[in-house]
Amino acid sequence: MLCIQDLLALELFRPLPQARLEWVCDRAQAMTLAVGDVLVREGEAGLGFFILSEGRIGITRISEGIEVPVGQHDAPAFFGEVQILTDDPVPVTLHALTPCRLHRISNEEFLELLHECREFERLIFRTVQKRLEGLTSFIRQREKMAALGTLAAGLAHELNNPAAAVVRALQDVVPALIELQRMNMVAGQHQLDEAHTQEWLQARDAGYDAIIQNRVDALALSDREEEILNWLEDYGIDDAWKLAEPLATSGIEIETLETLSDRWRDDPTEMRDMGIRWLALSFDVLTMITSGLRGAKRMSELVQSMKSYSHLDQGVQQLVDIHDGLEDTLRLFAFKLKQGIEIRRNYDRSIPKILAYGSELNQVWTNLIDNAIDAISDTGVITLETENVGDHLQVHIMDSGAGISDAVRSRLFEPFFTTKAVGKGTGLGLEMARRIVENRHRGSLSFTSTPGRTRFSVCLPISDEVH
Repeated sequence: MLCIQDLLALELFRPLPQARLEWVCDRAQAMTLAVGDVLVREGEAGLGFFILSEGRIGITRISEGIEVPVGQHDAPAFFGEVQILTDDPVPVTLHALTPCRLHRISNEEFLELLHECREFERLIFRTVQKRLEGLTSFIRQREKMAALGTLAAGLAHELNNPAAAVVRALQDVVPALIELQRMNMVAGQHQLDEAHTQEWLQARDAGYDAIIQNRVDALALSDREEEILNWLEDYGIDDAWKLAEPLATSGIEIETLETLSDRWRDDPTEMRDMGIRWLALSFDVLTMITSGLRGAKRMSELVQSMKSYSHLDQGVQQLVDIHDGLEDTLRLFAFKLKQGIEIRRNYDRSIPKILAYGSELNQVWTNLIDNAIDAISDTGVITLETENVGDHLQVHIMDSGAGISDAVRSRLFEPFFTTKAVGKGTGLGLEMARRIVENRHRGSLSFTSTPGRTRFSVCLPISDEVH
């Protein structure tokens, strides 16, 4: 049985009169837990108000599919009041870290006690505030980390292809340059007609221009490559398939190849094939270099986007272009937008820069765009629209998904609410987004939703001050 001394070990019960303390002891139901026993799991209904007299209770919460420690209750302690007052499911899992002795008071008995004693009520609500603040802080931090993890995965995915292109270019270009140097030395040992040499150089330079400017039609490249391959095989070149692609990429014509190689067709020396091989290798080297440069440029753009996204080199508040933030966020989500998602933009470029917390606004765009991607299940349309409305700007992010059900609408902005599966994405993040927009930028965040069209609207003031 619970004794009065157990209750008086807690500040919460000291304001109660002797009669009420005895009343609590008479009604409390004794419980014991062995190490590892679970008292209640995350998502279940509350079981009542608990008084922990001996032992230690661990508190965990599922985040990104992992059970993460949030805190613990060390005896003497009490808990369970939040679920009684809010009638919400338990947001955490409670399990015994040591053998525990505790007592349970029913919801009705706790509420009777709460309403009778003003000091008891005050202490309870002070405790509720602290616990909700602590859990909210944990959830927000996990949301930020989840968003960072999503973007980091996307950035790694996007960096992989250009990085691989640079590696391939560096690996292959060196032996190719060595082979070109050997060919030049062999050619130097022969007495070549200067005019003929100029024709080869002109063909090479024309191919260089086509490769650099990417003038060759990608759709026609396969047909051109097959045509050149047939000509090379007819000419009698071994491993003709190796030369066909770089020659086709340069846009060189069959007539040009015939003109250049005609005088060497019956030459018994290696000069018969070397001119064409030299030309193909020259084009191949330039293609590798341009591919490597494009890869390096793409990596630079992605790094710059991430830097701009997080505003790493600027103060907390900056003059920011809303469109830059939206585009930086889209680039970092590019890996998710390749499956059949169409992005439509309707930007009002007359909107001026605003003084804002740039990295925090980008967290808003991240959550809204990520939610839109999930809403359309990888196939559909996402529309980004901006407009200038008097002394405010508005950003609309719309998706063509199924819409938000009536049962979900009223809970969208709750701190711990999500419709996503455990471990999926960043969570809805809408409570954090609203806090950033409304508390940090004196704006508003609203939404409308019908099947096939859900729109989240962010309204921000255009002014010289941000609070």
